Amino acid sequence: MDHGPISSLRNLGPAMEVAFARVGIDTVADLRDLGTVEAYGRLSRSDVRPHFIAFYVIEMALQGRPWNDCNGDEKADLRRRFDALKSRATDPDRDDFEAMMNAIGVIASGHGN
Repeated sequence: MDHGPISSLRNLGPAMEVAFARVGIDTVADLRDLGTVEAYGRLSRSDVRPHFIAFYVIEMALQGRPWNDCNGDEKADLRRRFDALKSRATDPDRDDFEAMMNAIGVIASGHGN
């Protein structure tokens, strides 16, 4: 199973498989070897906007658990890990530009988490 496609994991479908393939993560084994933080870091450095739900869905998939099985202290810990990852990957110039574009109505608000 570890040499199977990303979509063979519970919770992860074709869209995640394509996103991971774009950053060189092609199999379940690749994903397991990297772990949630590094794999999601690769996604966030590409064209994927950081989103907490996607982050913990990956973690739950690697554990073979339903995506909505993450609660309480475990979810709070994942949130801290996600926020740390996001802060390292944030481009302040891009964020300022997007905020300005949103303010003048060029892009819709509500992007991100």
